[in-house]
Amino acid sequence: MNLFSIAGAADAARHAPLAARMRPRDLDELVGQEHITGPGTLLRRAIEADKLISVILWGPPGSGKTTLARIVAKRTRAHFEQINAVTSGVQDLRKLIDQTRDRRDMHGQRTIVFIDEIHRFNRAQQDVLLPAVEDGLVTLIGATTENPFFEVNTPLLSRLRVFRLHALSTEDMKHLLRRALADPERGYGGRHVQVDDEALEYWAMWSEGDARVALNALELAVETTPERNGVIVIDLHTAQEAMQQRVLSYDKGADEHYDTISAFIKSVRGSDVDAALYWLAKMIKAGEDPRFIMRRLLILAAEDVGLADPQGLVVAAAGARALEWCGLPEAQYHLAMVTIYLASAPKSNSVGAYFKALRDIEEQGAAYVPDHLKDPTRDAEHLGHGKGYVYPHDVPEHWVPQHYGPPGRQLPRYYEPSGIGYEKVLGQWLSRIRRGEPPGWGPGDGNGDEL
Repeated sequence: MNLFSIAGAADAARHAPLAARMRPRDLDELVGQEHITGPGTLLRRAIEADKLISVILWGPPGSGKTTLARIVAKRTRAHFEQINAVTSGVQDLRKLIDQTRDRRDMHGQRTIVFIDEIHRFNRAQQDVLLPAVEDGLVTLIGATTENPFFEVNTPLLSRLRVFRLHALSTEDMKHLLRRALADPERGYGGRHVQVDDEALEYWAMWSEGDARVALNALELAVETTPERNGVIVIDLHTAQEAMQQRVLSYDKGADEHYDTISAFIKSVRGSDVDAALYWLAKMIKAGEDPRFIMRRLLILAAEDVGLADPQGLVVAAAGARALEWCGLPEAQYHLAMVTIYLASAPKSNSVGAYFKALRDIEEQGAAYVPDHLKDPTRDAEHLGHGKGYVYPHDVPEHWVPQHYGPPGRQLPRYYEPSGIGYEKVLGQWLSRIRRGEPPGWGPGDGNGDEL
């Protein structure tokens, strides 16, 4: 390296984005991951002793995965290689492994390979890595925003230690922003910049734990705000302008997709209308397929509301039809309406009684249909199909006590009404039927429980 390349590198560093300039240079500067990098932790001891094993760093964007890998690169005596899973293929990996083997055999030097977005490697690419990791030829650091237990092949994952990084907290974000404002070398400590507490709070909250987002907003605000009396003043309005439209952390094929729909369904099931609307809004804002959401609401209407309010399924089915007719954005009204109705409705999961019957058939086999319940239109004369069956509508109550189960077998009580909402009325009728008494169909007992 000559003087010109040194000067060029220094100039590039000065003109790099603020988020790149403020990237932590050592473990003590790393914020928010004390559970894995704090004093005395396993990962920190391994890094400081230059005895790092192969690991996966799993965490949301901006949590410090690449930063942690760069800290390792600065501290280790091993050769350090960085590749990106998006741009590297099988041949690139084979070439890298051959070079690693030559480096070990000729110079006795270890190699650490950092692979960003390792979840984007397909099975063949991951299989190429497996022997090198297993033999210790390569110490692998993989970084991923996706759940490695789903995205990384089991044989490779079993040879790695997974470390989970968390999204930075609001306090962590404010600490990083204040550090950038105070640092005279890499940040804005050499300039007169005044940022209101409300602006810092706004960036910290709305950057969704991503340090890059917050620092980019700070940089944009500082670089585009004119000085007043020699001071750059950034208020809440300026902070909001600098943030622009927030980009939600949401991947429709990964954890955020499953976690958010899970939170949504659990909120509806738990009758928390406001939380349900919040998660619904997040999904719609992030571009989730509205049909996927409505499909889950249709399932919930039977599974979790059920006969406590039979209208729940009617409302959900009507909402699904309206979604097909209207589409977004108008169908947001229908999604919200169904969500509010189901969240507010009485809950019962008693329809799941069906699966008890299914389990009995799977475990004991399916029984034959008794003769009196068989179709009489084919062999009634010769085989007696349908003989002895009493047609319920021929009697005044439209109900007659007769055996409807398998021959010679008394079925268990699969269905037990919850006693909530409309099921209270159903339970009253059903209890009479099970005692062999006329059900007393009608408006109920007049206590106002009918829906």
